[in-house]
Amino acid sequence: MTINDQPVRPTARLTLSSTHGDDPEFLRSAHARLVTDQLVDTTRLDRLTELTARLLGTSSSQVSIISDVQTVVGGTGMAAEAVLKQSPAEDSLCTVTVNQGTSLVVTDAALDSRVAGLPPVTSGAVGTYAGVPLRAGGHLVGALCAYDRDVRTWTEQDVTLLELIGEAVTAELELAAVEASYGADRQVWGLAVEAAGVGAYDWDLRTGELRWDDRTLELFGLDRVRFDGRIETFNALVHPEDRDRVIRALGEIVEQCGVLDLEYRVVLPEGRTRWVLARGAVYPGEAGQPERLVGAVLDTTRVQEGEARMTRVLEAMPSAFFSVDREWRFTYANAHAQQLLAGVSRDLGGHVIWELFPQAVGSEFEVRYRQAVESDEPVAFEAYYPPPLDAWYEVRAWPSPEGLSVYFLDITERRAAQDELARSAERGSLLAEVTSSLTATFDTYQAVGRLSQLLVPRLGEWCIVTLVDHVEPFSQPDWRRHVRDIGLWHVDESQRSTLERYAELRIPMLNDDSYLARAITGESSVLVADRAYEQVTATLGSGEARERYLELEPRTVAFLPVRGRGRTVGALTVGRGHDLPPFTPEELNTLVDIAARAGLALDNARSYAEQRELAEGLQRSLLTPPPDPGHLEVAVRYEPAAEVAQVGGDWYDSFLQTDGSVVVVIGDVVGHDTVAAAAMGQLRALLRGIAVTTGGGPAEVLGRVDSAMPTLQIDTTATAVMAQVEQTPDEREAGTARLRWSNAGHPPPLIAVPQADGSVLTEVLEGVEPDLLLGMDLGVERREAVAVVPVGSTVLLYSDGLVERRGQHLEDGIEQLRGTLADLVASGADLDTLSDELLARMLPERPEGDVALVALRLRRPVEA
Repeated sequence: MTINDQPVRPTARLTLSSTHGDDPEFLRSAHARLVTDQLVDTTRLDRLTELTARLLGTSSSQVSIISDVQTVVGGTGMAAEAVLKQSPAEDSLCTVTVNQGTSLVVTDAALDSRVAGLPPVTSGAVGTYAGVPLRAGGHLVGALCAYDRDVRTWTEQDVTLLELIGEAVTAELELAAVEASYGADRQVWGLAVEAAGVGAYDWDLRTGELRWDDRTLELFGLDRVRFDGRIETFNALVHPEDRDRVIRALGEIVEQCGVLDLEYRVVLPEGRTRWVLARGAVYPGEAGQPERLVGAVLDTTRVQEGEARMTRVLEAMPSAFFSVDREWRFTYANAHAQQLLAGVSRDLGGHVIWELFPQAVGSEFEVRYRQAVESDEPVAFEAYYPPPLDAWYEVRAWPSPEGLSVYFLDITERRAAQDELARSAERGSLLAEVTSSLTATFDTYQAVGRLSQLLVPRLGEWCIVTLVDHVEPFSQPDWRRHVRDIGLWHVDESQRSTLERYAELRIPMLNDDSYLARAITGESSVLVADRAYEQVTATLGSGEARERYLELEPRTVAFLPVRGRGRTVGALTVGRGHDLPPFTPEELNTLVDIAARAGLALDNARSYAEQRELAEGLQRSLLTPPPDPGHLEVAVRYEPAAEVAQVGGDWYDSFLQTDGSVVVVIGDVVGHDTVAAAAMGQLRALLRGIAVTTGGGPAEVLGRVDSAMPTLQIDTTATAVMAQVEQTPDEREAGTARLRWSNAGHPPPLIAVPQADGSVLTEVLEGVEPDLLLGMDLGVERREAVAVVPVGSTVLLYSDGLVERRGQHLEDGIEQLRGTLADLVASGADLDTLSDELLARMLPERPEGDVALVALRLRRPVEA
């Protein structure tokens, strides 16, 4: 490639030094310089590179002559600006092609050690390359190549096609060598004739003598003996179909003293046909009359056969290909294009494309074709053409000086597959979103109600979600009493109030044969009513419900039962207006799938609610309300775990001792099942009984519980904090009380004390290190601590479910609880509000475990 291009400077005429005459590289380089010397017209070579790029589908192609420098003598794309410019030969991929002497195919230039270090590759100008060497007079003089910035894979067909075009380029270069040698000295002329295989002729127009050199005689299949030097002999050798054209052209050129450029066929004596290209000029005498026609002839049979082969390649292509001229008239269409376009015209040649295909006017086809011509850049796009073609096409178009070449492929099936894949992906996305919505919240009924907003506008213009409240099967006559609409949505905001009003009125007004009744009572699994404007109104009584329904202007409505495990739990009503087509089978299948998921979610929610109610009832039956002594306010809370039937081991207790003190207990039995719940009930009753009968303090009571557990075969372990609030008359007068507690491996209590300046002091009541859990060691000596509690203080006992989270340290949870408690006390919240807010702020939406909480607040007794 040419990167740092420099203008070609005129060079001296080639003379062969005797000291280098036997040097092959010198001779090769001399031939190469001869080809480029005085070359100014590259039009035909430019067209050949345009054809190369177009047929191989690359952005650039060029013809390079390699001597001691590289000279680009034909180019298109990035190479167009480098034509007739020179660059260092050692920087060129074409030099590698010439040195190799065979085709050079490079898929990824940056990874190919042969070319990776060359400037065109390192600069990114060349990512892929294919080149074939060019020979003249037995010498490698250059290369024809095609290249692109992007990596691509070359096929054998690509290389064969490049070699065929290379033959045409070689013929053109050989002819250029002859033209460049006009006026050169005899030595150079002889070298050119020998190197290029070009014959010379000289026709004396005064005497009629026609002189041919040996090469010309060979081209025409004659020798010195058989050629008599007469123009009539030449005429007889011209192919009969070309003879009149050749004679007429010679006559005009002689008459005008013009220049000859003529290609024709000759019939050799043995009967073979050969293509010949003749060029020359008529030279006048002193009187201005034509005297001599001097020129050269070249065998172009290989070029003609190559063009024929290229035509055969185009005809054999499985893709359609056509070309138009600058007037948008068809100049060529291969067999596949003729077959595809036969529905419009079987005779495309000479017709204007916009006249044969009026639907293309103003479409993307016209826009992109004109863009290619105006910008002189290739374009690629996909577009749909309506009947009579009625197909999707992948199109690539390449501009050229002659017009536009177009490759197009019918991709209708591929587009259909892509559309189906997109629809499947959309369906999967919708189903995933529905599943996520149904499982993301405890309130399944609310989630099902929001289904309407997921289905609209993806599957309909409007949707109503209906819930069946009745658990047991019911008969058709009483179906209205057990259904209610829990969600609706309309794509048009202005129509939502109409839909809401219709939903309010419709159930009482629908008769027993209505589509909704059929879906709910299970008479029809899925029923789609076409012409719903008429059919659904027939099941509505007269009145406002009917009027509101007509305002929705439905065309198609689908009624789908929402079924759980063997029972109908609801229904979906999805409607479409007149601007939308009826539901497709795939869309109905999607709706059925969504209805099934919603049914399962509702059924699970009902089962969950029933089991949760049972579990929570059992749990709460084991817990009693707190006492209400005059000097102490006590609030208790219990929040079960999110999992169904997760009866836990968390418990609280609060009761009065015989001496008037108040005992509060918070505990947690290891485990989350009915065994843990049973153990919790036993421990709670055991602790309460020991405390009341012995009157002992917290440490003594917990120690006795330890001793009793093996005897009563309570095979479990548990944490617990037992606290006792005591107050003497003097303490009561001073506005204080004593809090005595013992901790068996449980999170420590907290205390919040309001200060005179309005702030709140919060502390963790640790006192002594927590002892072992209950049931761990019969011989452990339980300890207790004492703290003075001023009036207005709030003491909080809690189970670990309030502060413990996955991925969070227990200390961090306690610190968060401490701050929340301080904020609530500072806000002046009463004890019940404080307890509720603590649960609301501290617990996640789905608590992993159950939580028990006891809050104490010391108050002054009301004076009598």
